[in-house]
Amino acid sequence: MTKQAQILLLDSDPAGGLGSLLFRMLAATPGLATQIQPWALTGESAPANQALASLVRQCCPSVVFLVSSRQLLKPCRSLLQLLKKVQAALPLIVVTEAGEPDEIFALLEFGAADFITPPLKAYDILPRLWRLIEQTGQRETLVPALKEKLGLQQLIGESEAFRAAVKKIPLIARCDASVLISGETGTGKELCARAIHYLSPRAPRPFVPVNCGAMPVELVENELFGHERGAFTDASTTQPGLIHEADGGSLFLDEVDGLPAAAQVKLLRFLQDKEYRPLGSAKARTTDVRVIAAANIDLEAAVRAGRLRQDFYYRLNVIPLLLPPLRDRRPDIPLLARHFLARYAEEFNKPATDFSADALRQLTLHDWPGNVRELEHLVARAVALSEGEVIEGQDLSLPPGARVACPASFREAKARFERVYIEDLLLTHRGNITQAAQAAHKNRRAFWELIRKHQINVGSFKADIKLRSTAK
Repeated sequence: MTKQAQILLLDSDPAGGLGSLLFRMLAATPGLATQIQPWALTGESAPANQALASLVRQCCPSVVFLVSSRQLLKPCRSLLQLLKKVQAALPLIVVTEAGEPDEIFALLEFGAADFITPPLKAYDILPRLWRLIEQTGQRETLVPALKEKLGLQQLIGESEAFRAAVKKIPLIARCDASVLISGETGTGKELCARAIHYLSPRAPRPFVPVNCGAMPVELVENELFGHERGAFTDASTTQPGLIHEADGGSLFLDEVDGLPAAAQVKLLRFLQDKEYRPLGSAKARTTDVRVIAAANIDLEAAVRAGRLRQDFYYRLNVIPLLLPPLRDRRPDIPLLARHFLARYAEEFNKPATDFSADALRQLTLHDWPGNVRELEHLVARAVALSEGEVIEGQDLSLPPGARVACPASFREAKARFERVYIEDLLLTHRGNITQAAQAAHKNRRAFWELIRKHQINVGSFKADIKLRSTAK
């Protein structure tokens, strides 16, 4: 049975030519009935609202394309708001010249389902279009609990820096552009990549992780692109590569700076044209894959040093996502520690249920060069060796010499002591301000003023109760 869909194409930049090119492409596609309409982006108003409502009722589109110039990106937001009022679930794809990441995020925040930049290629646009149509028609056939489990539920943290990064993930998942995740080792880059995949329309298809730094240089191209029978001495059978395995889904390239130059050139061709050629094959193949890359080094410095091709870097870095190190999100350390404690106590069948105040103080003051991964391994070890219900400070086996630097002045030392003391009390009393104030022999109002002075997020000390209950 042939797929059928109505497409409404709003062209706010007829002189640019993108609208007419896209219309010819869609009109030539079986199953798509496409209507093109010049549309002036004049801002939100009652007449514009009525005109758009009338046009949508007339066309009954499955998807709306909006062609816009870079200068009209801001007025696009008004149109997105209008469309939400006319038909809340109607997907809109913005077609424009490549914009800055901030502009892209703004469009996604205002409700754009995806964005497409020239050159316009049918093998890039049509799979994305059909995925949107099928997703809208099926109303999320994936079990919501599964999406939560594999998505944002595993990203634990209440600190401002972490929440700012996590807030972007559902917006990034909604579109289909390449993503570059940056952050130190152990900050959770693969976890974020999985969340992007499982919150996206590609979730039913494979998520294929590749550690580029762990593959021998001579085998990289074979692993990624596969080979034909007879391509080399030991090639007795045809073997598809990881790109083929990820068809319809997402390919996660971890430590992408570890790719040799030849593989970068071939991957660049794939990112541009969705084409690749297996070793020993005379025929190029196409596949529909979203690429999510990650690195724990400064890739701009790698470009300057010649380790990474500049054009390859720009193709990967369409949407950047920076994850903060654990030392920059210290209020999250107790949340994460208790989350790992609950997990490993159940896995190892241990009675441990909490940390002592001294243990939490040590965890919070540690500098965590290995970030969340180091914290997880340390908690797992402490739980495995524990006997009682409370993990004490001496049970942690923290390495020496990786503590927070000594304050430069007495005033800084006093402020640090005050903050740590307040956080210890909040940790001990699960974020209950009244009980913490009583333990400090201060009235509640004065204690609350100290919390405000040090900008302590009390909610982060309460959240661990919910985390522990959901982990069981």
